[in-house]
Parts: sequence; C-alpha cells; structure tokens
Amino acid sequence: MITGFETHRVDVGGVRVHAEVGGSGPPVLLLHGYPQTHAMWHRVAPVLAERFTVVAPDLRGYGDSGKPATTVTHEPYGKRAMAGDVVGLMRHLGHERFAVVGHDRGARVAHRLCLDHEERVERAAVLDVVPTRHVFATADRAMATAYYHWFFLAQPEPLPEKLIGADPVWFLRRKLGHWSAARGDLGVFDPAAVAEYERCFADPATVHASCEDYRAAASIDLGHDDADADAGRRVRAPLLALWGAEGFVGRHYDVLDVWREYADDVSGEVVPGGHFLPEEAPRETTRLLLDFLDGPVPAR
Repeated sequence: MITGFETHRVDVGGVRVHAEVGGSGPPVLLLHGYPQTHAMWHRVAPVLAERFTVVAPDLRGYGDSGKPATTVTHEPYGKRAMAGDVVGLMRHLGHERFAVVGHDRGARVAHRLCLDHEERVERAAVLDVVPTRHVFATADRAMATAYYHWFFLAQPEPLPEKLIGADPVWFLRRKLGHWSAARGDLGVFDPAAVAEYERCFADPATVHASCEDYRAAASIDLGHDDADADAGRRVRAPLLALWGAEGFVGRHYDVLDVWREYADDVSGEVVPGGHFLPEEAPRETTRLLLDFLDGPVPAR
C-alpha cells in the first residue's frame, strides 16, 4: 500500500520474502515491528524514496512473507535468521551495502544485522527500542507491566496462540491502541494500514510465527547477544536512536546511554507521540531520518 512502490517476492534460502521497493539512489532498508507489516512505513517511505532506493519487506512470519516451520530452539524465528533473510533480499536486488532503519522488532533485526553483517551496513537507525539483552537484564515491575506481551507471547505453544486466536483482530487493535499516545484511539493510524494489519494478523500462521519471534527473543536471541557481549562485539556503524515522547521506552530508559553500551557512534533524540513513530509523527521522523541518512558515508 506504499504509493508508487513495486511488489517483489524473493526466495531467500527457501523462505519467501515479500517486499515493496521504490525510488532511486543509495539503498535504505526499512524493517517493521509487531504486530504490523511493511505498510507501517506508508507515510515515510515515499518521502525517503525521493532521495533513496527504499526497500520495505515483511519480516519472516509477518505479512505476506513466508512462515517456515519452527524448531524446539526457535532458531527459525531468531533475529539471526531474520537478518539473513534481508541480507539475501538486498543482495538479490543488487545492494551489497545499505542503510537500515528498524522499528520495534525490526530494530532488533537491525541490531543483529549490524553485528552479523557489519560489512553490509553503512548506518542504522533504531526506533523506540533499547537492546533486547538490556530489557531482560534490567526487568522490573514497570517493564513487566508495560511489556507484558513479551512474557505472554513467549509462553509455550499453544497457550498464546489459542487465546489470541479467539479474536485476533481485537488483540491487534488493542496492541495498536495501547502503545500509541492516544491510548486506545486508533485515529492516528491510516484505516487502510489498519485493514492491512488486520488481514495479515487474522491468519493463524501469523499469530503463531509472531509468538515464535518472542520465544526466540527470550531464548536463542539472548544467547547470541550474550556471546557478542562476551566477545566485545559492538555496532560499528553510526547509529541513530529515536523514541516517542509519550512512550514507555523514553520514560523508563536513558535511551542514548543504553545504546552507547552497545554501539560506538550513537546519536538521537525524542520525537512527539507514542511508540509508533512513523505513523504518529511521520514528519518529524522522516526529517530526522533524512538528516541522518544524508550524512557523509562513514569510512570503513
């Protein structure tokens, strides 16, 4: 639903990756969050496409991308697997190096991408998150209350799948409302985007895959993160962190200080609204992304 973009469906290691591509210029990869699809970028991507080649995929398990069978380790839905998907997608499209912008779950994929594929990433922007490892390591009552879905979705199959499956559209709309600054009012979202989220989330396979995403975050992803920390691996590419003025992340964490524990070159600032920056504050978010993406190409 991104105006002027073309649809691509690419097989990457046996997993279908659905993506919308538009514009021309240096490549920029946009990665969405939960419980959304690439459609969340519909207010940002067309403006970026005036200067950049913009690639907006659905992560594996979400939207119209493939939903591979899982394993007991949840490896197929780990951020390492998702990062591999988008590297394969970008290579297929002819982009060996690129910038990446991730929101929510997509920002966690972007973080893993920076660590596993350092040579591919020119710069990275992460929207309204701090690293997964930090969230779990500092968990307290406020975090557990605000991020209750992290623990609910990570419960063994089929508990969350059955409960969400009773009314997936209700659950999705509640999540959108709960995390926006409007606190329940979906008026900040484009109705066409909400309809797209509802279409995709109504699929039981999407509900299951998204639960696997969170199960992986609480298990195999943490193992990968701990191994990187032990080895001293950090994000070397310039990193921009943005967060919502009325969101939990900005209220609960010193966002820039936290990211400086994981990355060498960190900048960022607060944006009006809640969690869904590209939809609640598209002008401000786009302006800051353009300023960041237009910066000098970092020396490697």
